[in-house]
Amino acid sequence: MPLGEEKNGACDRSIYVNNPHLDSMTDDFLYHFNLGTSTHDLPAMFGDVKFVCVGGSPWRMKSFIEYIAKELGLSEPNADYPNICAGTDRYAMYKVGPVLSVSHGMGIPSISIMLHELIKLLYHARCTDVTVVRIGTSGGIGLKPGTVVVTKQSVDSVFQPCLEQIILGKPVVRSTELDGELAEELLQCSKDLAEFETVIGNTMCTLDFYEGQARLDGAFCSYSKEDKQSYLAEAYAAGVRNIEMESSVFAAMCKLSNLRAAVVCVALLDRLKGDQLTSSHDVLNNYQQRPQVLVGHYIKKKLNASKKS
Repeated sequence: MPLGEEKNGACDRSIYVNNPHLDSMTDDFLYHFNLGTSTHDLPAMFGDVKFVCVGGSPWRMKSFIEYIAKELGLSEPNADYPNICAGTDRYAMYKVGPVLSVSHGMGIPSISIMLHELIKLLYHARCTDVTVVRIGTSGGIGLKPGTVVVTKQSVDSVFQPCLEQIILGKPVVRSTELDGELAEELLQCSKDLAEFETVIGNTMCTLDFYEGQARLDGAFCSYSKEDKQSYLAEAYAAGVRNIEMESSVFAAMCKLSNLRAAVVCVALLDRLKGDQLTSSHDVLNNYQQRPQVLVGHYIKKKLNASKKS
């Protein structure tokens, strides 16, 4: 299949790897996971996975697996959840029942590497009907701190819903559209919980944390405070409600792989009012738990519904 081409099959929730060269490989070693098709029984280890949650921090993803284990009634007293990728220091991976929790580091390059290997892992494990959700933190635009944003579409720094990647020296543009039905389901879950505000909006994905996000507190800054405010106001007018650094490649790769996907990030601050965090550690910790509470509720709801059907 040509690079960037999407395979038509909305009703078929098998995993697409879009790489004919994989069929000729006798072994596929997922280097950054320290897992391989000849060294591990991937279908036995991961074949039951239906939900994958990814986030930047290894600590946060271990916290999530402990949380979801309790929510699903799968935890045991003093249970420990070993890092499946303990043989490498690049990423961390945890599993309980049908839920996989994986760290992805910070920025597009880091999450891109992880996603290549995650998608191949799910493919080799013969998983079907998998939903992938990125949970994390972000800077809000025009939102009260603590508001959770479910991404409608990821946009670039000029507010276009696409990811441009250079492949073999040529630009390849891919769609960053996410599953609208899944976003609405997550919004409804927030209404069910009634614990914090959740909105659906566009998420701007940038290539760095400072200048790319119009911050005034980096080592370099060639623009004024007025320039910053004008740019963020323009972003708000384009439907952008938060800013982070991974959503574009996440959306593009999940779409190419036929994975149902969502991005759920809490806004730690309103960037229209400042660049640095001023909330206390306890308050920030509470904010950071909100995406996992929302996604945990969604997973529990879906699993309960499947048991009844």
